[in-house]
This record gives sequence, C-alpha cells and structure tokens, in this order.
Amino acid sequence: MDSSTALFGQLKAAEPFFLLAGPNVIESEEHIFRMAKHLKTISTKVGLPLIFKSSFDKANRTSSKSFRGPGMSEGLKILEKVKIAYDIPIVTDVHETIQCEPVGKVADIIQIPAFLCRQTDLLVAAAKTGKIINIKKGQFCAPSVMSNSAEKVRLAGNPNVMVCERGTMFGYSDLIVDPRNFEWMREANCPVVADITHSLQQPAGKKVGWWRCC
Repeated sequence: MDSSTALFGQLKAAEPFFLLAGPNVIESEEHIFRMAKHLKTISTKVGLPLIFKSSFDKANRTSSKSFRGPGMSEGLKILEKVKIAYDIPIVTDVHETIQCEPVGKVADIIQIPAFLCRQTDLLVAAAKTGKIINIKKGQFCAPSVMSNSAEKVRLAGNPNVMVCERGTMFGYSDLIVDPRNFEWMREANCPVVADITHSLQQPAGKKVGWWRCC
C-alpha cells in the first residue's frame, strides 16, 4: 500500500474527525514553525489526526495589495522542513497545472481552490501526482457539481479524493453555510470536509474583519 492510500484510509477512519489546520498563507519560516508546533501539540493532546495546511501563493486574492506568500520554490522548501521537523502530513493548494508535479513531491494532500473546482486540466494534473486531492466547492456551485469534479479525479486514475464545503454565495458579498450541502456532497462517495473559516466571510472585502465569526 502506498503512503497516499494509507493516509487516505486513516483519514476516512478518523473519529470523530480529522483536522486540516494552519496559517492561510506562509508568512515566514519562523511563524510556520511556531504554528506547526502548537497545532501538533494540541492535536496530539485531543487525539485528532492533523494535516498541516498553508499556501505558498494566494493567487486569487481579492485585493492586489494583499500579501500572496513567498512563492512556490521558497514556500515548498519551508513546508518540507515543517513536514520533516514535526512528522506531520502537509496540504497546500495549486492554481496552475504546472505546479502539480513539484507540489506533489512535498505535499501529502493537494488542494484545489474553490474558484477552480471545475477546471478539468487542473484536476487531472493534480490527480496524476497520486496524492490525495481535496476539492473545495465553488461558492457559485450546487453541491451536486462536486460529484462530477471528484469523478474527474477518479477517471484520471486516482481514487483518493475528498470534497470540501466552502460556503455558498448569499447575494453579492456574503457567504453562508447550508448544512444540507454536507449530506448532498456525500453523493460524491468520498469524505466531506468543512472549511470553517472561509465559509463564513464577506469575500469581496479588502481584508477580513470581525464579522467572520460563529
């Protein structure tokens, strides 16, 4: 059994759930290591499987003034150091097909951003790395769309796929979580993940404020 299949089996069997957590974007190596240390301590204490998440490039920022990250080359080096130092799996996202192969050499899970959840070439390129694929549901998509996205990954030869609820547009500048989506997304016949933070924001803002809470 390869490592991706083994990890996927562990995540599917996790009780009560597994945790994907970490800074939204890599701010610095020091910050990443500090966050990873605390998250590893907490997850070990409460007995939850942890996959450490951070992005090397937030290519879909709303504002051009927002910090995007250190870039792929430097970001992957930092994530690999964290993976080795704390013996934790890594998840990070890709925005272009050309990123999939190098990211697959470091990440245990490749995440497909919500805006790109229907992009066939990106889904196939990510699938061909053999890593677990986590597809975030587009805010503009019905939950049924995720069955098709997951099937694209499987048809590319990779059965290790998850889908993620990321919120649904409520007017132009708000997101809500429709709890029915969790049941409907199970029709994709794969684990369903919940993005707790991004699904409760006002996405068109220049920065996230106090209103993103639960």
